[in-house]
Amino acid sequence: MGIPSAPRIGLVVPPENPNAEPEYARLLGRGPKLHTTRFPITPGSTLREMLDTYNEVLPDVLAGFGRLPLDAAVVACSASHYLYGPDGDLELCAELTARTGFPVRSSALATLDACRALGLTGLTMVSPYEPWLTDLSRSYWERAGLAVERVVQVSTDGRYDPYTVTTGGLLAELRRQRVPEDAALLFTGTGMFTLDALAALDTGPERVLLSSNLASVWWALRAAGTDPGDPGDHPLLRRLARRTQPLPIR
Repeated sequence: MGIPSAPRIGLVVPPENPNAEPEYARLLGRGPKLHTTRFPITPGSTLREMLDTYNEVLPDVLAGFGRLPLDAAVVACSASHYLYGPDGDLELCAELTARTGFPVRSSALATLDACRALGLTGLTMVSPYEPWLTDLSRSYWERAGLAVERVVQVSTDGRYDPYTVTTGGLLAELRRQRVPEDAALLFTGTGMFTLDALAALDTGPERVLLSSNLASVWWALRAAGTDPGDPGDHPLLRRLARRTQPLPIR
């Protein structure tokens, strides 16, 4: 039996994230291979303390892939990288790339890459985060030169928990806040289920629809040397690939 030649994509996720792997698997299909490792649990920590811990241990977590020959890896925790800001995030990912020997990107930075490849100057941000983290996310995009024209805050029974947001709840909140059908939407966070909502919101080829996971898979495939717009790819991935302009992989 020969060694499979399909690209190998590494994924680092928080321990309780229920969504990143399923959405990556749906987007990647049967071609590229997905390999996952998780951040350690942080009992008794506040959310901010947990994010700081993730940043501290990230080099060791990536080292846990050992000699597995990855073609690219994504850190699927946007929140911890908002703390760096876009310039600090780019510097960190460059350091991790040099250390590991394969391209490494945070989901936040991969999303910024997609925004730039789309030529976006402004967007509507859909956030399941606590208000302080939503503000931090907004600051990340604005410091990168994107105007956040509107923020749609999403909660579940008054709680801010991306892992419990449903497709129905997401679409209902967009309707309740009367978000225009032509608004450029960015769904932040890797833990919120978004693919079915994105498909439901696809009102035409010109509308910009992005999520952290969709943008990250788009980046990972490009970093691995694969065209993310092949006919057999997921429709949302093909849709994004048609709209984007080539950008260098840094």
